Amino acid sequence: MEKFKRYLIFLVGLFISSLGVSLVTKANLGTSPISSIPYVLSLNFSLTLGNFTIIFSLFLIALQLLRKDFKLEHLLQIPISILFGYFIDWTMLLLSFVHPDSYLFKVIALLIGCIILGFGVYCEVLADVAMLPGESFVRAVVQTCEREFGSTKIAF
Repeated sequence: MEKFKRYLIFLVGLFISSLGVSLVTKANLGTSPISSIPYVLSLNFSLTLGNFTIIFSLFLIALQLLRKDFKLEHLLQIPISILFGYFIDWTMLLLSFVHPDSYLFKVIALLIGCIILGFGVYCEVLADVAMLPGESFVRAVVQTCEREFGSTKIAF
């Protein structure tokens, strides 16, 4: 039962994180660094931000597969990535009415989105059951290159 509760917290955190990503994106002042590549691709091609997030996540998982000590449990990132991508598309639809027009409202939307995203990440970390590919990829780089996680994450 304890494990079920932790996965439930993780899924709630994943949804909250996707809501934060969507609100930050709707603020139209940029997006989170990990979402920047999928966002730019979604502006230029017919796939959605969520679709490109899934593709980018699968790419990061594939890079992790190149390591000798890749564990089978890390494949759990695949369904998590797919779910996260769909959550992003769903929350973009839920926030379709959000179109901040003035710079002040864009900044407010950005700040609220950052707070929501931060809380979502907090829930994911609190659950301690899985990692999204962005963090897992950084962890793989840290373990391979014997670097510090925080500075590696910022560089990534």
